[in-house]
Amino acid sequence: MNRHFWITALIVFVNSLSLTILIPIIYLYGKQFELSDFHTSLLFSVYSISQFFATPVIGKLSDRFGRKPLLIISLAGTVIANFIAGNATVAWLLFFARFLDGITGGNVSVAQAVISDITRPQNRAQAFGIYGAAMGLGFVLGPAISLFAQQISLGTGFLASGAVAFIALLITALFLPETLQKQSQKPKNIFDLGLGNLIKGLAMPGVGILLLINFLIGTTFTMFTYAFQPYFIKVLNQNSQSLTLLFLTFGTLGVIMQTWGISILKEKFDVVKILFLGLFFRSLSFFLMPIWANINYFVVVAILFSIFNSLVQPMISTLISLNAKPEEQGTALGLNASYLSISNGIGPVIAGMIVQQSRPITYGYPLYLSGIFTFVVLAFAIYNRQRYTPIN
Repeated sequence: MNRHFWITALIVFVNSLSLTILIPIIYLYGKQFELSDFHTSLLFSVYSISQFFATPVIGKLSDRFGRKPLLIISLAGTVIANFIAGNATVAWLLFFARFLDGITGGNVSVAQAVISDITRPQNRAQAFGIYGAAMGLGFVLGPAISLFAQQISLGTGFLASGAVAFIALLITALFLPETLQKQSQKPKNIFDLGLGNLIKGLAMPGVGILLLINFLIGTTFTMFTYAFQPYFIKVLNQNSQSLTLLFLTFGTLGVIMQTWGISILKEKFDVVKILFLGLFFRSLSFFLMPIWANINYFVVVAILFSIFNSLVQPMISTLISLNAKPEEQGTALGLNASYLSISNGIGPVIAGMIVQQSRPITYGYPLYLSGIFTFVVLAFAIYNRQRYTPIN
């Protein structure tokens, strides 16, 4: 891996740090504005739905104008949005901030495109594993910063997240070179920004089926992530500090798995089989979590989940990158992030409609449902494996 790769990995880490500072506090922050569980789910969804439409545009523009300027724009949007959210005094400002962060939030797909630009196909699984580990390291330190910020106020967490994103912005502007070697052909219509690719992308050989699989994976996963926090707090009677420590554990195990674990698994299994392994244990963990409302039992299952869950997204990104043409890496990975975003918008709404605040036990229902649906997605992925398995 060359110097440019490690600069990108550093940017990914700092960006992940910014994101994971917010994860433990968004639900609780929404409650400060007296939002119901359903309205809090919309707070998650407005970010994801706006990102769904923005990400293919940003991916397309990065193929046309380069990775660096689009990465700068995306990070700047996060800085401004989190500053607004941290200083919000009414709920609509919080919703607007989440919308702004989503509409400019193409930094993940652009960073993935940079990695595709600078790595050889045979090294790409390892590269995306390190990429995932950099994000995982953010999951280790982000909750720790969040825990400190919560001692001041939940809004301070948003301000800290914005400050960290600003550091990523500076690193990008000062140290990351442009990595796009071959620009995509200029469109006949300059207003063709890639939104049509949301549909056309599904027909891309090898890529389209992966977009569909990842959309289904994301929907089931975000049903879990929305219900996870209130289940942990209201059913298991824990507090925000212990929740943050659990996220820190997830991040630590994820880093170990994505650096050391993937390298070991790659010696015995191909990328597709590692994806199946991750999906199997993710679905099993979802189903097991709510069976017994005991904190010790829950932590054991959560550790099993965090170990194998960290395999899923690096393998999906690797497969999409291997199936896409070199000049379409930004577009393909942008579409992947976009479909993942819309799934992130759908999952919380489904979970929000199932749970009832007056009956805390219902917070376990989305976990059961996520487990069942993820098994179905795994079966679908196995059935269609020939459509996206790279030819050696």
